[in-house]
Amino acid sequence: MNTSPDDLIQPFLIEASGLRGRLVRMGPTLSDIIGRHDLPSAVQSLMAEFAVLTATLSAALKFDGVFSLQAKGNGPVGLMTADATSDGGIRAYASVSGGVPNAGKNEGSPIPRLLGAGYLAFTVDQGEHTKLYQGIVELQGATLIECVHHFFQQSDQFSAAITLAAAPDGNGGWLGGALMLQRLPEDELSIRKEKMDEAWRRATILMSSCGKDELTARALTAHELLFRLFHEDGVRVFDTYPIRFSCRCSRERAQGILTMFSPEEIEEYKIEGRISVTCDFCNTEEWFDSAEIDAARAT
Repeated sequence: MNTSPDDLIQPFLIEASGLRGRLVRMGPTLSDIIGRHDLPSAVQSLMAEFAVLTATLSAALKFDGVFSLQAKGNGPVGLMTADATSDGGIRAYASVSGGVPNAGKNEGSPIPRLLGAGYLAFTVDQGEHTKLYQGIVELQGATLIECVHHFFQQSDQFSAAITLAAAPDGNGGWLGGALMLQRLPEDELSIRKEKMDEAWRRATILMSSCGKDELTARALTAHELLFRLFHEDGVRVFDTYPIRFSCRCSRERAQGILTMFSPEEIEEYKIEGRISVTCDFCNTEEWFDSAEIDAARAT
């Protein structure tokens, strides 16, 4: 059996129109992200899609720093966030504050069922000496894809179409995949608008024919999938980029959190004279004794 590589971003070009795209495949990295959190299955599924979407959107941007995707709502999942660094590191976190309802009749509507009403935010942070870019839209749609397409419709700088899928692999892990087509302003400089509109319609129709099982099929390589979809118009592939789980937490950052607490809170949180600080993204736990706590608060 021909097994496709996991955890990669495959850029491609449709030669007939010049439209650009990204194919994302995730396996062990997605399993690692989900496995670090004890979440209900419905929330795991949404987090898996969230991580795949974050990797896909970050791959379409030119930046040196961190791209973040955040959804905040008034449902049982009050917050879900994922971020990706420009070198392919990705992580995710969800805050579940209430009972998560069973899917039932609303199985196809995870956004209103889990997140409720709220907003979706896209942020690019390239460091303290650069301007922070942020786009915010209402959580409008039954699925994550509908919400992100609502963002595209509101955006003057980002015109794209995405399809994605994520599912358990049957062995305790997860598989995910996404396909994105991007329409850039300069595309219309080389092709008349009517032709570009027709090329865009054709490409998105071909993309929509891609089944969710194809996006996550290990037996189907990235090249085979792209050829299956776009071979009539010619498809050119470029060098792939790796994706991996990566958390930016550290003992130094955890120690810095201790300076945010009052002396009374410090005493309240102590367990046998020590305090633990746990990273929400990777669940790494750091312990500090009284001497280390005093030293941190003295700086």
